[in-house]
Amino acid sequence: MNIPFAPRTRLRALLLAAFAVLLALASIITAAARPRNTVEIQILNVSDWHGQLEPLDVGNPAVKVGGAAVLSAYFNQHRAENSNTLTLTAGDAVGATPPISSFFQDEPTIRAMRLMGFDADTLGNHNFDAGTGRLQDQINLAGDTTGTVPGKPFTYLSANLKNVEDNLVGVEKMKIFNVGGIKVAVIGLTNPEAPTLVFPGSFGTIEITDPVAAANQTRQVARTAGAQVVIGLIHAGITGRDANNKGVGPLVDFANGVTGFDLILGDHTDYQFSDTINGALVTENRSKGLTYSLVKLSVDPKGGVTSKTVEFETPLASAVTPDPDVTKLVNDYRAQLQPILGTVIGNAERPILRSDACGNSAGRTCESLVGNVTTDAIRLRYGTDFAITNAGGLRDRLTCPDAGGGGGFCPAAPPSNQITRGQVLSVLPFGNIVVTLSVNGAELKSFLENGVSVMPGANGKFPQVSGLCFTYDIAAPVGIRVTSAVRQAADGSCTGDTVDLTAASTYNLATNDFMATGGDGYPNVYGRSTSREIMDQVLADHVAGNSPLNPSIQGRIVCTDSNSTDAPNCPAITAP
Repeated sequence: MNIPFAPRTRLRALLLAAFAVLLALASIITAAARPRNTVEIQILNVSDWHGQLEPLDVGNPAVKVGGAAVLSAYFNQHRAENSNTLTLTAGDAVGATPPISSFFQDEPTIRAMRLMGFDADTLGNHNFDAGTGRLQDQINLAGDTTGTVPGKPFTYLSANLKNVEDNLVGVEKMKIFNVGGIKVAVIGLTNPEAPTLVFPGSFGTIEITDPVAAANQTRQVARTAGAQVVIGLIHAGITGRDANNKGVGPLVDFANGVTGFDLILGDHTDYQFSDTINGALVTENRSKGLTYSLVKLSVDPKGGVTSKTVEFETPLASAVTPDPDVTKLVNDYRAQLQPILGTVIGNAERPILRSDACGNSAGRTCESLVGNVTTDAIRLRYGTDFAITNAGGLRDRLTCPDAGGGGGFCPAAPPSNQITRGQVLSVLPFGNIVVTLSVNGAELKSFLENGVSVMPGANGKFPQVSGLCFTYDIAAPVGIRVTSAVRQAADGSCTGDTVDLTAASTYNLATNDFMATGGDGYPNVYGRSTSREIMDQVLADHVAGNSPLNPSIQGRIVCTDSNSTDAPNCPAITAP
């Protein structure tokens, strides 16, 4: 039987259509079964860098760690392995820097960061050390796109600054980067207590808002804008570990308060840390480039981050060829300062270190040799009864490292324990002024109480003292911890007369202008203080006039624990 032509054509068309449907269904099934292509992203991070342009001395003359050129070489190696890389830090890359940077208003640090390939930084308390004017200059230099400044521009980020536009130009709440086709949002946050850690007025009219609320709000904006990865940069860190060995401190508190973050990079406390908190990988490095972190994120373009890992690296100078461009930059600045700061002004019979009697490397838990020498210098200069300075203002050892070099412009391989003018400036980089004033015993006690108020936690407000020795009970409530004080005898021993810590007595006190204006929570007594000389010059003169120095730990600060019969060192903190 013959089939008419038209029906045969229609049948063929129907068969072809059905075949096309089957092909489409097969394609859909195959696509669904095929794994999605993930993108591997790297995040390089340093914490609390403080312009450490030159390698660090770690106690072994044959071993140097970090420095801008060395870090840059490591970073370049990682980028060569994976170009999908962001390089980030979370504040205080400037401020409290060695002389090679601080002498030039930290311009060398910003220029080095451009050459090192940083993408973003946030604003910590030290970014405001010299006020918003200098900070604006640094922001401008970091973001310069004219081609006249070598290196890559980078951006300052902070989402929790109110009135920032009235004071600074160029600070953004967040920035979304395209990394290998993935939208990565980076959100910056400033530590809430920052205004108390700098001179009054340094923030202009900027106010700091709750970082958790600001972070959650900005994260929502980022996700709405299509961000597939969200990273937080916060100038907050770990202060120790609890009985279960879990990290504690503002960084953990922040991580517990926010949602929707993939990675949170902390800063500020010189503590190596990593953990997963509230779904986010949370990390912090040792300060000054002693370590840096390499975070690896696997990202599904449609499903987000599927895995996250972190490795902490120690950038040994001996393992790489330093970046030549960064090396030249640093050497040029060093050559300008060597004739000024490389002068040897004195020496000591023993190393005068920043680390304290309790082993805290920053001298923030117990009496330290550099604290004793510095406070002795200002007390003796002005003939006051007592002197007190905050440990956070003492940033380095006073004697040169055995191998020489370092941030203090020490001669190469000098005789042991020499002291240069540059090393003094490394100890006291802030340009603080000594002030003197009359206080009654109750006011003196309030200074001491504030200094030990956060113990056993290491904190920059911890006091170093001269002329008196005091005892405190670490188990007592804050505000009533100081139990007694005596004068130092002529030989420096703690055997002098009792110091009356009531309003019935009057004493002359030397301190620094930061503390006198209420910094670190100390009583604001600046209105009745007399400004004297720059503190680093007073220390330099003391070194020159009293060498060889031979300080010792004298029991100026004695910790007791009314809840324990054995508390020889008291501060029970976990070392970084």
